[in-house]
Amino acid sequence: MTVVTTLSSAFDPRNNSIGFLRWLMAFMVIFSHAGPVAGIFGAVDIGAQWGAETSLGGVAVTGFFFLSGMLITRSMMRSRSPFRYLWHRVVRIYPAWFFILVVTAFVLAPLAWVHSQGSIRGFSSYPFDSPWTYVYNNFTLVLNQWAIAGTGAQTHAVQVGYNTWNGSAWTLMYEFFCYLGVLVLGIIGALRGRIIGAVVAGLVIMLSTFQTLHVGDLAGALQTLSNPQVLQLAAPFAFGTLVQLYIEKVPFDDRLGIAMLAIAALCWWRGGWFLFGQYAFSYGLIWFGTRVKALSGWDRHADLSYGIYIAGWPVMFLAAEYGLASFAGGFWYLLIVIVVVHVYAYASYMLFEKPALDLKNWMPRWLARMRGLPAVAPGGGGGTGILVRARFVPLILLLVVTVGLIIVGAVRTWA
Repeated sequence: MTVVTTLSSAFDPRNNSIGFLRWLMAFMVIFSHAGPVAGIFGAVDIGAQWGAETSLGGVAVTGFFFLSGMLITRSMMRSRSPFRYLWHRVVRIYPAWFFILVVTAFVLAPLAWVHSQGSIRGFSSYPFDSPWTYVYNNFTLVLNQWAIAGTGAQTHAVQVGYNTWNGSAWTLMYEFFCYLGVLVLGIIGALRGRIIGAVVAGLVIMLSTFQTLHVGDLAGALQTLSNPQVLQLAAPFAFGTLVQLYIEKVPFDDRLGIAMLAIAALCWWRGGWFLFGQYAFSYGLIWFGTRVKALSGWDRHADLSYGIYIAGWPVMFLAAEYGLASFAGGFWYLLIVIVVVHVYAYASYMLFEKPALDLKNWMPRWLARMRGLPAVAPGGGGGTGILVRARFVPLILLLVVTVGLIIVGAVRTWA
């Protein structure tokens, strides 16, 4: 009798290469976007050259959403409470997001302004798309302001219609909405019972298939679906949820993993990505992440993937404003961008993301007394007393600055 190995028995949440895959996919996004931002790779996203249904960055985003669907569903199923689950999501997403908003508006955009105008004069008083409203308009993850004071007007990105300081960040809103969807499923017990959760996930995948095949009028039935990107992002996330719900029934086989990656590559090249390719790629991704344990320590010291993802476009945009690709060439342009985003992502993680993650299971004394539970100190120690508190200072300052800019932005918007 042949014993079938399942993903449940093979996958080790503490010993896998998912951290490496996230890092790699973040750079897939950067390399893909370098085309329209800097005018290299034929001035288009990698993949568009041969008429692919999605770009290299789109492939990476599919991977991000699938892994999130699987791991976030797992998190909700094991969470002590819906509030704790939501708190975990907030501390992972928002501190790094606040930081890139502040850095973009008050470091990168001013540098672009000085390059084009010769001095900083007039930047802070620009009449529309002000740096003072940038944080306020975008802090929720819903992007309501893309440009800042007309900066970057001469870049290739703006000239071809990408008038934005962060063309990668649009996916964050959809990802967080998916988190909230999992939260709702968890609250109503649809994940514990699995059947309802599986039906919901299957319905999302079915609607995505209908959209790809142009079956029915989905936009007419539901206004939200008038944007095809909604289902294009929700479907791999739902597939990840489905895989996690029935993880003990998902076969784990090397031949299957390699075959699925080959099918995904073929679909990306020749067509059928949204019908078959993205699901084959998702299985191949979790197969690789589970099988290749040699890369399990990739993000042990610092998880840079999120910082790289949200900083890649702003750094490339500034480099394009300075014409780096034109006078140094595409190779040096990308190399400098890679180095800068690594430095940025490391600083973001150590100063803000890691301290925030240390608060994941924190329960202050007043809340513990109210709930009749023992207080839980912040995790990730590294000292006692003042040394413990000191590591939270940059995070606290960031929150204070962000709140202040939100207030200033609100006043300027509504005055």
